[in-house]
Amino acid sequence: MTPPPQKELVDGLKADWKKLWQERFDDRLRAEGIAVTDYSSLFVDRGTIIHATRDFKALNFKEILERHQVENPDRLIQPNPEVGGWNKFIKSEITSRKPKRNQRAAAYQFEKKEIQQPKKGGRGWLHK
Repeated sequence: MTPPPQKELVDGLKADWKKLWQERFDDRLRAEGIAVTDYSSLFVDRGTIIHATRDFKALNFKEILERHQVENPDRLIQPNPEVGGWNKFIKSEITSRKPKRNQRAAAYQFEKKEIQQPKKGGRGWLHK
């Protein structure tokens, strides 16, 4: 069974997207990332600023998929980190659950011993 053509298109776009971010030129003086080659499938030309620190609208993979008219692009990419991604879901829903405690063990309480005054004011046996 062959995968649908949209799946192949999205896989190719993801490969180009990854290559774009790996091969970018980081201009440390201006604090921006610049595309090194043309990526016509991603609508990015050589020399396009793909990442900057101020007054910049970052590239969005979802918008690229929408320009390629891919059906339901939300199911093909991870959620936006501002909304909450997979890590936030794992932290809030999976790891935050506390294990059930044994009721019998919870009912048992240890006897608390009265704390004695330490010898030598807690300095131990050595003298200087």
